[in-house]
Amino acid sequence: MSFLIDSSIMITSQILFFGFGWLFFMRQLFKDYEVRQYVVQVIFSVTFAFSCTMFELIIFEILGVLNSSSRYFHWKMNLCVILLILVFMVPFYIGYFIVSNIRLLHKQRLLFSCLLWLTFMYFFWKLGDPFPILSPKHGILSIEQLISRVGVIGVTLMALLSGFGAVNCPYTYMSYFLRNVTDTDILALERRLLQTMDMIISKKKRMAMTRRTMFQKGEVHNKPSGFWGMIKSVTTSAPGSENLTLIQQEVDALEELSRQLFLETTDLYATKERIEYSKTFKGKYFNFLGYFFSIYCVWKIFMATINIVFDRVGKTDPVTRGIEITVNYLGIQFDVKFWSQHISFILVGIIIVTSIRGLLITLTKFFYAISSSKSSNVIVLLLAQIMGMYFVSSVLLIRMSMPLEYRTIITEVLGELQFNFYHRWFDVIFLVSALSSILFLYLAHKQAPEKHMAP
Repeated sequence: MSFLIDSSIMITSQILFFGFGWLFFMRQLFKDYEVRQYVVQVIFSVTFAFSCTMFELIIFEILGVLNSSSRYFHWKMNLCVILLILVFMVPFYIGYFIVSNIRLLHKQRLLFSCLLWLTFMYFFWKLGDPFPILSPKHGILSIEQLISRVGVIGVTLMALLSGFGAVNCPYTYMSYFLRNVTDTDILALERRLLQTMDMIISKKKRMAMTRRTMFQKGEVHNKPSGFWGMIKSVTTSAPGSENLTLIQQEVDALEELSRQLFLETTDLYATKERIEYSKTFKGKYFNFLGYFFSIYCVWKIFMATINIVFDRVGKTDPVTRGIEITVNYLGIQFDVKFWSQHISFILVGIIIVTSIRGLLITLTKFFYAISSSKSSNVIVLLLAQIMGMYFVSSVLLIRMSMPLEYRTIITEVLGELQFNFYHRWFDVIFLVSALSSILFLYLAHKQAPEKHMAP
């Protein structure tokens, strides 16, 4: 009876997550497009539902909600479904929609879709060869074989996003990195833009007048006839045609310049708004957060370097370790186990909410940047693939943030994976991503003032 009650709770929550994913798909991703393939919408919503269910089970693990055997069953079933979607269903439909957009392959799209899926499976399987990701005793078709490879891709994506976010967040929030922009700078750039537009208009007028003159001359003089007349018309050009070509080249160059000036003007207005915003109470709050995250970024880069150099992986979760150090330092009586459970619950909850929110915002921006009416189905499926792998790898890494007694079922479900490898791999990719982001933002910040100072 308790299993039926636990299952009804899980099914109800999955329906709610599915509904939220469906609404997000309709009102965010596809609000500017006509939905033609409902299978894409269903796959995206199901992937989102089962991804969120894994996070829900982590919360239930800490709080002790549901029976232990029920949690184990739903962990196992949830993991099997999400792996079936990520490894078999989504890659096949991505290939199917890619082939469907190619007219020459339209009649044989099912055959070519299967060929693309087999190609994906070959490279997906070969991905596990260079990495020590699981014990050699597992069979070819075991769940560990799949989740270990999904974990490598997902952890890599997480580390890349985390490294860039750890650097970009303080750069975005802190007013220290804002360059000084005055109304004089904006007016000067707008004046240059207007002068460029006037030059484009005058040159286009010249082109129109020249074409009109050439047309009128062509109407007055009789056109050459016969074979020799055709040869003459091909080998000789009108007197104003060469001049028109030169003017057109100048117009193209000026139009490119006008686009750059318009983007720079928009950037200056945005920077000025950020300067005004930084003077408000909310702006000062985000500025403080920027300093906090900059300290966190330095600490994270330092710890990642230490972990890589000394091949170190933490055995105790950060909350319990932090409380133990504080209690020993202050010398007070404190129930470490009781409070570590509650603080871990809050910490894991914050990590889960911010991960889901941050990923959805990133996916929305990415979709708007590159989607079109023809490619939208393929891109949504790619986003579903990224989202599922991201959330599966989040479970692998969040496991270390949980006290030891709450990791048991998760460890049993995930199998005998080399968990230490994933943490070391995350540190390596995070460090590369963070240092590359620092270099990129430094060059961009250094180049921006020089560009605006140019005459």
